[in-house]
Amino acid sequence: MYENLLKKLQSRGATLIAVSKTQPVERILELYQQGQRDFGESRVQELLKKVLLLPSDIRWHLIGHLQTNKVRFIAPFIHMIHSVDSLRLLQEIEKRAAAARRTVDCLLQFHIAEEETKYGLVEEEAHAILQSTEYQAMRHVRICGVMGMATLTDDKEKIRAEFRTLRHIFDRLRQTYFANDAHFREISMGMSADWEIALEEGSTMVRIGTLLFGPRT
Repeated sequence: MYENLLKKLQSRGATLIAVSKTQPVERILELYQQGQRDFGESRVQELLKKVLLLPSDIRWHLIGHLQTNKVRFIAPFIHMIHSVDSLRLLQEIEKRAAAARRTVDCLLQFHIAEEETKYGLVEEEAHAILQSTEYQAMRHVRICGVMGMATLTDDKEKIRAEFRTLRHIFDRLRQTYFANDAHFREISMGMSADWEIALEEGSTMVRIGTLLFGPRT
């Protein structure tokens, strides 16, 4: 499964984030030994345990909701935070990244699904963040694109419409704020059930767990 998936993604220039949350270190190492380097975790506590036990060249992606009081634990090593949903969180990442003397790559998470339980910005909030003097003063945060999760449904056209919404938000933000910024290029969307639709709608990063590891325990 892994190699077939990788071929399909690479043919579209998309990156595979292997979602390793709840998976034991041994299963992660199996994929690592096949060449996988990008892994996604949702919980900071679980991530911190795994970082100590796994190879140092793994690129860790924080894909779950992030509380501001947890940022300091991951700022020294995290490769990318996919779930930035407030100016307050961005300010904390800036502060902790500065203390760690590094720049942290981030994605703005948007609420594109029907479910109210999902986190994320609406487009107006993103504009307010990007126009703020606080954001414009930041030197240790680099916004590289957007992230979103579609509604959990069998209605493929609904999923497609939601992904298309995220793509349009990405296009508008790029045009308005990042026209000359080569780093603003990521659209993180698509999971095990809907990654093919996401790819057709322009995803550059898919977050896949169940297809690779089987159902979570």
